[in-house]
Amino acid sequence: MKAQEVFNIVANKYDLMNDVMSAGTHRYWKECMIDWLEPFVGMKIVDVAGGTGDVSTRFLKRIDGLGEAVVCDPNSAMIEYGKKKNEFANKIKWINAPAENLPFENEFFDAYLVSFGIRNFDDMKQSLKEAHRVLKVGGRFICLEFSKVQNKDLSKLYSLYSKIIPIFGKLIVGNEKPYQYLTKTIEQFPTQEKFKQIIEQSNFSNVEFRNLFNGIVAIHSGWKE
Repeated sequence: MKAQEVFNIVANKYDLMNDVMSAGTHRYWKECMIDWLEPFVGMKIVDVAGGTGDVSTRFLKRIDGLGEAVVCDPNSAMIEYGKKKNEFANKIKWINAPAENLPFENEFFDAYLVSFGIRNFDDMKQSLKEAHRVLKVGGRFICLEFSKVQNKDLSKLYSLYSKIIPIFGKLIVGNEKPYQYLTKTIEQFPTQEKFKQIIEQSNFSNVEFRNLFNGIVAIHSGWKE
């Protein structure tokens, strides 16, 4: 199963899917991401693999709508659902495009955000190259993604939880395959340190990460100099 097929199936249950995958804590994690971003009035962001626009909404709320947010997602069904349910839908620009080929000028954005999407990119290195291209000099890359739990006992519990997620998927969307795919991509995603190196190899500077919930998720940050 490919990423596009997965999100076609779950588009109208996307937020519920995130609740299932994270036991509802994705909302807090996204707020932590925006905290670290430190939005300012007039800031221009691109929210890649932005789905229904919940990260862009959090960004706009912080600055009372006085900024620019572009949601860029390859799945048109996700975008259409986002337009209907998002309270900031009219202030967000919605673009249907893949992360590997962004339809924006060079040095266009102050920040590039990706939340629980980078592990589904077809070509991560090309996507990071595009991220670097569209950022202004002094612009920032921030990625929130499921990562590697640091505590061994907690890691075992988390592994057990991951195995029952497809069962919830079967109950919620009538199909366990999307959830099997998503849990597999989590398992295959690089460690925090390895992903930090990948970002650095894409010409970002001052790359660092913060673990949340003992590394269940991590936020990586890098700058374009």
